Amino acid sequence: MLAGIFAILLGTLGIHKFILGYTKEGVIMLLITLFTAGYNAFVMGIISIIEGIIYLTKSDREFVQTYVSSKKGWF
Repeated sequence: MLAGIFAILLGTLGIHKFILGYTKEGVIMLLITLFTAGYNAFVMGIISIIEGIIYLTKSDREFVQTYVSSKKGWF
């Protein structure tokens, strides 16, 4: 639940990826936002809102299966 909330609120910085242990994906999101001077922050924001909604709508069992066991980094 925490990752979903952070994805919606601070998703452009990739905080939700760091919470889930996906350091590489979190760094990618953070660097895209920073090195494009925020121009692609809109794109990262849309991606993170979608991911946040997906995180929050999955059951606990599905979430663990998808993001903890299978280590699915994106969507």
